[in-house]
Amino acid sequence: MTSLPPQPLSPLDGRYRPAVAELADYLSEAGLNRARVEVEVEWLIALTDAALFGSRPLGEADKARLRALYAEFGQAEIDWLAEREKITRHDVKAVEYLVRDRLEQLGLSAIAELTHFACTSEDINSTSYALTVQRAVARVWLPKLQAVTAKLKALALAHRDAPMLAHTHGQPATPTTMGKELGVFVWRLQRVIRQIEATDYLAKFSGATGTWGAHLSAEPDVDWLALTRSFIEGLGIGFNPMTTQIESHDWQVELYDRVRHAGGILHNLATDVWTYISMGYFAQIPVAGATGSSTMPHKINPIRFENAEANLEIAGGLFATLAQTLVTSRLQRDLTDSTTQRNIGVAFGHSMVALDNLERGLGEISLAADVLLADLDGNWEVLAEAIQTVVRAEITAGRSQITDPYALLKELTRGRRVGAPELAEFVRGLDIGDAAKARLLALTPATYTGLAGQIVDLV
Repeated sequence: MTSLPPQPLSPLDGRYRPAVAELADYLSEAGLNRARVEVEVEWLIALTDAALFGSRPLGEADKARLRALYAEFGQAEIDWLAEREKITRHDVKAVEYLVRDRLEQLGLSAIAELTHFACTSEDINSTSYALTVQRAVARVWLPKLQAVTAKLKALALAHRDAPMLAHTHGQPATPTTMGKELGVFVWRLQRVIRQIEATDYLAKFSGATGTWGAHLSAEPDVDWLALTRSFIEGLGIGFNPMTTQIESHDWQVELYDRVRHAGGILHNLATDVWTYISMGYFAQIPVAGATGSSTMPHKINPIRFENAEANLEIAGGLFATLAQTLVTSRLQRDLTDSTTQRNIGVAFGHSMVALDNLERGLGEISLAADVLLADLDGNWEVLAEAIQTVVRAEITAGRSQITDPYALLKELTRGRRVGAPELAEFVRGLDIGDAAKARLLALTPATYTGLAGQIVDLV
């Protein structure tokens, strides 16, 4: 058997590439290295702006040329770093050498020794991860989640008044509306989205063990704490002054737990919509040219929701592993976080595949209102709750002598189908006031939805 040409091992780099390509701009190895170059360059500019060690502030033209090193980071830099890392066996050191090399090409070798000045690798890494994850979430992942939520919200509002038989424990229960049930998911997602939007992306920039020891040795009269805080916050991220050699990753743990939480809600949505489709509540809109089964021509399978379900499970497992691993580091530093963080993009990638499928799936279903109404009309016994509640109110108001109305309705309806005529006859024979009796006789399963339609507007 012949060997295949080089192939992607992960479906994220193969089959699902179109859904995750934007993430790769930030959460790939190249995206991380570009951010590392950005941090190295900006730190060099910060040091020269402060005129430290006899340096002078760079002119705007030189700053622009330096910033082009990361703004125009591309295949040439990717290849250069790959070759240099074969020698250094250290990714951040290779980035330092790249910046030094480019400084020489730009005629700025006089400030080359300020490259990576007083930094440990984790100063560069923590800052780079904070930048890349922040940008990936804010520019790619979160907009996709918001798009899914917006599509779901539109469906909730469109079906706010569509009565539907609820199925608590999988059994006929007090009616609701399809809009309200979808609105529950919107409400849940909106809450988690607000938490994710409030994430504080943190970095450290305090040297080998977080003490600024090398900094002070080089220049004891500089307020290094203030300078590094200003530098980090100037990049648009938060500053963590209290660290070991590494930033403690607690912000990452918080973020990944929230993203996993959002995924859990979406998983719940996927399984519920799948179930509604199987019940006939939603009809799937045929896609021209698509095949549902290799042998059964009639089938339209709910593959969007099944795919989302599976990818959310994979993403959730990865996010849980990230959170569990990154929360701990032995003593002042171990390297377990390094390889773990290289899978951040994989976790977000599977989440993106799920979001893409959910967004498309929600656009390929239509409500079968006639099925919902037929189901309601076949389950008049669900009005037992309303009847016994009205009777209890009548007893309290002194307009009824009935004892134990719950038991009375339980005897009539539990485990039995009761049609409209039987229920009407039962209501007419109740010892309650005429107004209450009239309300109950006018009630149907389709109108027994309470405030369901109204509360959808809360989303």
